[in-house]
Amino acid sequence: MTGLSDVLARLDERAEASLSELIEFASIPSVSAQPAHQPDMERAAQWLSERLKRAGLKTVEQWPTAGHTAVYAEYSDAGEDAPTLLVYGHYDVQPPDPLEKWHTPPFTPTVKGERIYGRGVSDDKGPLLLTVQVLDAYLSTLGHLPINLKFLFEGEEEVGSAHLNELVAQNAERLKADFVLSADGGMWSAQTPSLTVSARGLAALELTVRGPAKDLHSGRHGGSVQNPLHALATLIAGLHDGAGRVTVSGFYDGVSELTPEQREGIRQLPFTDAAYLAQTGAPAVYGESGYSTLERQWHRPTLEVNGLWGGYTGEGSKTVLPAEAHAKITCRLVPGQEPGRIAELLRQHLEKELPPGVTLELHPSEHGARAYRLPNHHPGAAVAREVLAELYGKPPLDVGMGGSIPVLETFQSVLGLDTVFFSFAVGDEDIHAPNEFFRVPRLYEGQKAWAQFWWKLGEKTDE
Repeated sequence: MTGLSDVLARLDERAEASLSELIEFASIPSVSAQPAHQPDMERAAQWLSERLKRAGLKTVEQWPTAGHTAVYAEYSDAGEDAPTLLVYGHYDVQPPDPLEKWHTPPFTPTVKGERIYGRGVSDDKGPLLLTVQVLDAYLSTLGHLPINLKFLFEGEEEVGSAHLNELVAQNAERLKADFVLSADGGMWSAQTPSLTVSARGLAALELTVRGPAKDLHSGRHGGSVQNPLHALATLIAGLHDGAGRVTVSGFYDGVSELTPEQREGIRQLPFTDAAYLAQTGAPAVYGESGYSTLERQWHRPTLEVNGLWGGYTGEGSKTVLPAEAHAKITCRLVPGQEPGRIAELLRQHLEKELPPGVTLELHPSEHGARAYRLPNHHPGAAVAREVLAELYGKPPLDVGMGGSIPVLETFQSVLGLDTVFFSFAVGDEDIHAPNEFFRVPRLYEGQKAWAQFWWKLGEKTDE
């Protein structure tokens, strides 16, 4: 593997420069959720475009959307018989708030020991950037790649990828590939190599319970009209039974029980409830009875209340009977559940159980997602397992993802492509929270793994 050895040697030579590039890239506050950062979003897209050009690609384009720009690039010189991968990632980041919780400025990436701290370094700028650095190493040493590549880096992942579906549909011909290799995602732990093979889906809605036409004095009117907060509390409390199961009729229709193989695979993982509680700070685990913590996180559907508010919440007392109360709900879905149907079942349940004396207003989210599972014998998964086993000296464990990634459904429904997660971020790196960090060794491990993945995929085609 002389050619691959040259590529890996070039990456070693550029280790310090690679880290400096990540610091530069992560210094751009590309916060997609805040309009004030629109110039920064444009600057990040331009930075990424220029880096792809410096890597040696002739085709680099910025694809505008009704929101933020996506960056597209391609390499097609490996020939029609070579595999074609679509590499996915996102350059937008979460807002850094609360700023006072950061130990170092969020957009002044800071290296401490083997960690680099800064917003977006783990999600997703470090894992994304290393793919471009591997591309550069190939073209600067060998002058060619063993496979064809297409890169799609979006700028709206942190706000629900609102325009990605339309963008992909409009460019479906350009984005044709054998499968997607995602720089987004993450491994289960830093000590145990893992391959994410499933992700739960999502259905969401917001509800408002209305009572009187305006806030009323609770002394004069209390006990005379329904209190929207009381009514909402009754609705919310009735969404689960005493065993932690969702009470919405039809919610579990189509949901399959875990197979013995799934349960055995989870039991083999180095996981304990005690360690999980220490990590989360919760006093006890809780959820649907009959299932372990990881079984509930990865393979069982859930309904969670994400926000609950109404009335007076300021300092001191205000004797008010509020005019309205609000809640936000999300359901994490598993195979067999459709987001639209779950939202409709939830609507029917809430309307049926609504206490007297109030009205209900529902606002389902426009952005749902089906659950996803990578086929057991997917060729991309086989290559990923082989690479990870060689890199870490032990075979990776198959794990699930409790969260949802809408782009998975976009690639599958619009392009007919499966997605292999190949990110070297780790789930404990405080993504979306203050003091987000990325382990610096994982930058280099990721570079090596992506270089080997492309090489092995090309080799298997030649066999």
